[in-house]
Amino acid sequence: MKVYEAAYIAGVIDGEGSITLTRMHAREHRRPVITIASTDKELLTYLQSITGGCISNKKNYKPGKHKNSFTLNIKVKREVFYVLEMIEPYLRINQKKKRALWILNNYDRVTNRNGKYTNDDLLDKLKFEEEFFAIK
Repeated sequence: MKVYEAAYIAGVIDGEGSITLTRMHAREHRRPVITIASTDKELLTYLQSITGGCISNKKNYKPGKHKNSFTLNIKVKREVFYVLEMIEPYLRINQKKKRALWILNNYDRVTNRNGKYTNDDLLDKLKFEEEFFAIK
């Protein structure tokens, strides 16, 4: 990723994206994800060519009244971390910058590779999530 691409992507995420933790499956711990919603599929296709991820269609309940909408979802850990590392210096929305740094600095520390947690590890993981969502 080139510097100008990282800055551009940071601007798009500041405006139309989110950096969050989500569950992919019901019994799973939350993991980082970057999402960008837009009615401009060409924009999302361009961003996908740089960042990876997948584009999904959003349900349009009023086709005559609303444009079709799409979401770029970046869910694979190495892709999420790569994008966050590249764009973090250019993020301007304070909450998104803090969330990016929180994930980069703490996620690996509280996440066991095999997904099995001792009671203390589980408490650390849940505290990490709680503090993440408290970021304003």
